[in-house]
Amino acid sequence: MCASSSPLMQKYNTRGIVLNRTNYGEADRIISFLTPNRGKVKAIAKGVRKSKSKLAGGIELFSISDIGVIVGRGDIDTLASSRLARHYGQITKELDRTELAYKFIKMVDQATEDEPETAYFNLLKDGFGSLDDKTLSLDLAEGWFSAQLLKLAGHTPNLKTENSGAKLIDGHKYDFEYQVMSFTPGKKYKTADIKFLRLLFSSNPPSVLQKVQDS
Repeated sequence: MCASSSPLMQKYNTRGIVLNRTNYGEADRIISFLTPNRGKVKAIAKGVRKSKSKLAGGIELFSISDIGVIVGRGDIDTLASSRLARHYGQITKELDRTELAYKFIKMVDQATEDEPETAYFNLLKDGFGSLDDKTLSLDLAEGWFSAQLLKLAGHTPNLKTENSGAKLIDGHKYDFEYQVMSFTPGKKYKTADIKFLRLLFSSNPPSVLQKVQDS
């Protein structure tokens, strides 16, 4: 499964989630991975589109892969080995789950630079896990994922006080001002909504949130 390499070649092993795959030449494919310790990695998988390729089975979408990478001279490395560590097979069995998984990938890819912190890898992994669980609401999974992504980007809304600084009062209704990321007196959101938003931005996984009444 591993490609041969000379002693001068630098090689490293890591885990990766496929962000995108682009066909290249007659049989190759350029793949972008999100990794927990090396940020985004772009590597060419040589001959991967051939029927007998040993790399193909280890670079599935909606999966965690163990990959071996040879460092290239430019921006693109070479994929030397690949093995599936975890495949979230339930995702592709329903169109809605598949579409949302693609959306999660796109959101993380757009929200991160070349060297994002490990938390983004873990979020995408947990996002796949939530979509792989058919007992979880897709709306809840999407809301949780979006909230966690905002949190990682440093855009957590103020869920404790009004824009004026006054504490939010139970039983009152509020509107939300996106420019300042806080609430003002209004009609759209009840305090029960705000309490649930606090849970969405907490460290609780969606499996726990779904147990909350009227989630």
